[in-house]
Amino acid sequence: MPRFLRFRFLLLLLPLLAFTADRPAYRLFSAAGLPADYDQMLQELAQADVVLFGEQHNDALAHWLELQVAKDLQKLKKPGQLVVGMEMFERDVQPLVAQYAAGTLADTAFERQARPWPNYATDYRPLLLFARENHLPVIGTNAPRPFAKTVAQRSLTALDKLPANDRALLAPLPLKVDYDLPGYKNMAAMFGGSGQAHGGGAQNIIQAQALKDATMAHFIQASLAPGQTMLHLNGSYHSDHHDGIGAWLHQYAPKLRVKTISVVTQEQLQTLEKEQVNVADYVVVVPADAAKTY
Repeated sequence: MPRFLRFRFLLLLLPLLAFTADRPAYRLFSAAGLPADYDQMLQELAQADVVLFGEQHNDALAHWLELQVAKDLQKLKKPGQLVVGMEMFERDVQPLVAQYAAGTLADTAFERQARPWPNYATDYRPLLLFARENHLPVIGTNAPRPFAKTVAQRSLTALDKLPANDRALLAPLPLKVDYDLPGYKNMAAMFGGSGQAHGGGAQNIIQAQALKDATMAHFIQASLAPGQTMLHLNGSYHSDHHDGIGAWLHQYAPKLRVKTISVVTQEQLQTLEKEQVNVADYVVVVPADAAKTY
């Protein structure tokens, strides 16, 4: 083959080589492990009342994708129909979160008073800025840490005599914890318990987790108006297998339409590994060596 023909052949081949060497940043799968379409997922999410986006807190790709989902959902919803919910802010700082989202509180004051997580600037501030620029309500849903810490040390009975203003920051008390929920049984096993009734040796830790799950669920459903969709960011353990927040949502408001997303890491992205099947309605797989923010 003449040299100029070989050169033209290589030029034609380059796009094919680029395609076969494709290294996507993530892949999207259905619950059953089938490749899923992002736009189809968005259509389903837009019809839900609640979208629980389960993240790994230090996953840079997950935070980028959360922002993209928020932007794309906003395009599909009417004005006033998209709400952002966040585990990362606790109920006692909700007035500050609301002021910041409304543009009436300066960044410096917000960051000084609202107890943002250490990775706030890189991982969550972009979403809050998007919400502020587009007039989206932002709801901090988590139980204040001192209450969860108290329960982990002394059990839920330590909350029995809380004053009314403190009880208003939590899910309705007393809580009846279902220790047979898979997530709580796994916690019992992780902390050396038997996983049987009352959580084995991890009872107080499970109760603290349940307090967070129930409080987030309570304020998710309490903050929703008809026709709205809340995109709620939380650690994946709070929503995987439709457990945690999802189980409490079903208890508080069984008619809510809830969709879940979970971000998982794998060495390969071609197929969803067996242990990740049915972890959520949609599973985002990112490379195990993807960038971490801390």
